[in-house]
Amino acid sequence: MSRSLFQHAAGGVLERRWIGWVLAALLIASSIALGLQREHAISADQARQADVQANILAASVGGALAFDDKSTMEEYLNALGLDQDILAAGIYNDQGALVAGFSKDGGALPRIVQVHPPRIAGFQLSVVRQVRQEDLLLGSVYLRTSIEPLSARLTRYGGIGIVVIMAALLIAILGASNAKAKATNRELQDQIVARERAETALRQAQKLEALGQLTGGVAHDFNNLLMAASSGLELMERTSDPERQGQLKKGVRDALDHGARLTHHLLAFSRQSPVQTEVISVADRIDQLAELLHHSLRENISVSFDIPGDVWPIEVDASQFDIAVLNIAVNARDAMPTGGEIVISARNLAAGLDGKDAVQLRIEDEGTGMSAEAAEKAFEPFFTLKDVGQGTGLGLSQVYGFTRSAGGSAAIASELGAGTIVTLTFPRSAPAPAATATEPVQAPAVRIDHKCVLLVEDDASLSDFVGQMLEELGSTVIRARSAQAGLRAFAGARVDLAISDMVMPGSMDGLALARRLREKDDRLPIVLMTGYSAAAADAAAEGFVVLRKPFTFETLAAQLSSAIEAARVEL
Repeated sequence: MSRSLFQHAAGGVLERRWIGWVLAALLIASSIALGLQREHAISADQARQADVQANILAASVGGALAFDDKSTMEEYLNALGLDQDILAAGIYNDQGALVAGFSKDGGALPRIVQVHPPRIAGFQLSVVRQVRQEDLLLGSVYLRTSIEPLSARLTRYGGIGIVVIMAALLIAILGASNAKAKATNRELQDQIVARERAETALRQAQKLEALGQLTGGVAHDFNNLLMAASSGLELMERTSDPERQGQLKKGVRDALDHGARLTHHLLAFSRQSPVQTEVISVADRIDQLAELLHHSLRENISVSFDIPGDVWPIEVDASQFDIAVLNIAVNARDAMPTGGEIVISARNLAAGLDGKDAVQLRIEDEGTGMSAEAAEKAFEPFFTLKDVGQGTGLGLSQVYGFTRSAGGSAAIASELGAGTIVTLTFPRSAPAPAATATEPVQAPAVRIDHKCVLLVEDDASLSDFVGQMLEELGSTVIRARSAQAGLRAFAGARVDLAISDMVMPGSMDGLALARRLREKDDRLPIVLMTGYSAAAADAAAEGFVVLRKPFTFETLAAQLSSAIEAARVEL
């Protein structure tokens, strides 16, 4: 009986030991299986990450490859190079030539690449992805990352019990996930900043592309203005009739005023600034844009307007609105090689945009039109029906993006041989606060007899003419050709008033000179001359009186009065 009990107990111990070994084996097998599974998952995750990074790089550099913008490509590569796991990256054009790239491990970038999924060779993983815009192949990108050796991972996991292994693995996973989340968040923030910079650059590129359409018309018009001015001056020299001279003077003055207005429009149109919405009147804005529209079209194309004065206001970025209208007009011009008419109209739509009041702007041409398939793709970036070199396909994509960002919609209706109608619909806005209308007061011409005026102007001809104007007002003029020379002249004479150009050669411009003069004498009247709107805004913001070029004798006298009043100096 005792032996039987002993044998039974021994058998129970052996059974429990066998179960223990089985459990231990199962635990070991489970840990090995889990380890192998984890290793496979890590490799797959690294391959997936490399694939995602290559796809992101390919999507990001499409515009830069299309415009051959190497600096933008290098910015993307520099951002990518911050990842310590990425050993090398390259961007190739559609001919297979390397455009930009880097290699941190000393290995050379491949001279020729072929598209392939993530591929592991030794302790490195490489992937190649094409860069495409629709069906257009722009090039390809190459990415090479590092892989941690298997022995290092086995050493890290070996010798630890399954519970510790599982706990450590859980902690590692959580820590890796958190670190990855932070890295992803930082990467996302960097991508957002990069995208904002790219969008700003794209808006300016679209604006300059539209401005380029004006070049021919503006050059033609300026030649006409120069011809009118030079002919008027020649005829004035050939006649002694006072009445005839007066007529010729008026003609020259009108030509110069027209050129000044045109320059003002171009500077306002081409300014580089962030998106800034404002409430505008469609009728007033189109009226201001009419002159630029006429310059962008050929003489055999006419533009007519049908915009009632009671059209509701809309809230948009005014500069982007101008670009959109100009881009549509230029497309209409190109669609009418033998000439025709463009009709720009606007009307109110009660509950016309998602049940809300809206304003519809309609631009219609008599051109060749387009097929239904082309009309569906017209708003897509880089889609164009023009020949190579005649368009980038960004014009209508700007129109669509601008209209959507303003809360509106854009549509195209077109038939081959029957013209095209582009319709932009914007939500109605509340009217802008009415500005108090005041009649401009022409300041009387001041006399500055026996006063010393410091004139700083690098252009010799302009310096001579402005100096003669100042002398006509009774002053003594000290001329300087640079800001540094102006400071030396100020130190060597008793100066009662200073007038300086803002844009000058050298390390100091007119605004910096004005600041230095104000430091030396805070009661000195200072006038700054400029023809650049952004520079004028900077100077005015600091309290300086700004004289915009070109100016008349009367305007010069009026601004001198303003500067004297601002400085509160009795001359």
